[in-house]
Amino acid sequence: MILLVASKKDIASLNIANQILSHYPFEKTADNFQESPVYEADVGGRKVKLVTLNQESVRVQNLTDFFINPELAVFISRHSSESGTPTLSVHTPGNLGEAEFGGIPRKVSVSPANAMRDALRAMIQFKEEMRISYDVCYECTHHGPSLDVPTMFAELGSSPKQWSDLKAAEAVAHAAMKAVSVFGESKATAVLGVGGPHYNAKFTRVALENEIAFGHMIPKYAIPYIDVEILKQCVDKTLERVECAVLDWKGIKGEHKSRIVGMLKGIDLPSRKA
Repeated sequence: MILLVASKKDIASLNIANQILSHYPFEKTADNFQESPVYEADVGGRKVKLVTLNQESVRVQNLTDFFINPELAVFISRHSSESGTPTLSVHTPGNLGEAEFGGIPRKVSVSPANAMRDALRAMIQFKEEMRISYDVCYECTHHGPSLDVPTMFAELGSSPKQWSDLKAAEAVAHAAMKAVSVFGESKATAVLGVGGPHYNAKFTRVALENEIAFGHMIPKYAIPYIDVEILKQCVDKTLERVECAVLDWKGIKGEHKSRIVGMLKGIDLPSRKA
């Protein structure tokens, strides 16, 4: 079973969910979850459920107490940034350090690298077909929840204007459903990303131009508190086998470069520069 997760606290999330219900053959079931109906569809022979939370998505640490061992959980969500740049983005949730916004400190979710790349590629496709002026990018691993199942966020941002943009919400809806419909089929090489900004255009370009799928991505600002344990967790908690680390070399401060390379050698993970 694959789980699509929306939130009543999030207008972008509700708009994306409504677009999914409008364009795909979901039917209301007899079940409710947190006082909202549960919808279900057969997508490529897989059961897919769409549920709506009462709380913010980042706070639903107990989701898998109610939905046991989903193959994949896709949170459809708003994205916020101070710049307000119109953006469609994907990332894995979890905390590389403290848990400031939900989840568990120093615990990341399982990253579905190929599913995120499928969604990223679909976002590019639909933004071009629908002629909407949005950036498309990977975000680094951040915020809750920290789940032990493959989990990703497909987001619409970065300000209230975009959250209410139904055309952009439809693009995210199609991208999320693309990831769901081909889940398990894509075979791009999974890698760990290290370095660079939170919105990593370099990693995005590498994934779009090559058969490479990023799982967890560790931004420059998080490197000072990364240790071998977290690095190994990011590798182990990727759905696919991680073949190497891709380093945004210019996006790693000089004093951290040798330490990062040494830790990667310590966990026997090859590395190369982006």
